[in-house]
Amino acid sequence: MAEAPAPILASVLEGVPHGFFGREGGVSTGEVAGLQVGFGAGDDPATVAENRALAIAAILPGAGLAMPYQIHSPDVALVSDPVEGDDRPRVDALVTATPGLLVGVVTADCAPVLLADAQAGVVAAAHAGWRGAKGGVLANTVEAMVSLGADRSRIAAAVGPTIAQASYEVDEAIKDAFVADDPGNARHFRDGRQGHCQFDLPAFVMAQLRGAGVAMVEDTALDTYADPGRFYSFRRATHQGKATYGRQGAFIGLE
Repeated sequence: MAEAPAPILASVLEGVPHGFFGREGGVSTGEVAGLQVGFGAGDDPATVAENRALAIAAILPGAGLAMPYQIHSPDVALVSDPVEGDDRPRVDALVTATPGLLVGVVTADCAPVLLADAQAGVVAAAHAGWRGAKGGVLANTVEAMVSLGADRSRIAAAVGPTIAQASYEVDEAIKDAFVADDPGNARHFRDGRQGHCQFDLPAFVMAQLRGAGVAMVEDTALDTYADPGRFYSFRRATHQGKATYGRQGAFIGLE
């Protein structure tokens, strides 16, 4: 097996096995060359499995892995055993209190969010695109953590590589939908070309976490779209007319 890649770490999660990854390292080739960890990219499943094994080795060697089938929902599942493949729950966040188990998500512009209450021994991984974030996936993740004994005042959360506002154009209808939920959401949008605006997804995600009672929040401030050598990006691949796009991973667990 290739050498384990170096994860991107968050200071608020210090002491908790975790990591965000980009495309650096890994064994995938072609348009998705690198540490491609998603099964929806047309990549060889054996190659994806090897890339996931590399990520596990870099964070918590020997750990099991639980991953969801992501559907851009606000839904969360509690897990205590490894789960991949066809048995994956169709949700966008996983929560566990089981030592030796990593929970993870894949992203390609959406926000990967890792959360932990180290004292209670409860961790979570969430996939927050604009639909899931707007729908409440982060608040629901925090509630699920509390159900396993976490205290929201002790929860720390980190937002990994995500498309940044300068790279994320949306139409006015999306802004209007957010503002209909809360007029204060207007602060996460700035004017763009006619009929469009630029959405600050990481800032909205951070606001949602704080609104759910999470005080310790960190943004890695890494733009997936703007750094093709380091990160996969659905939007960049679409703009370039690529046939497919890779997915990077974010994982967290308990020793």
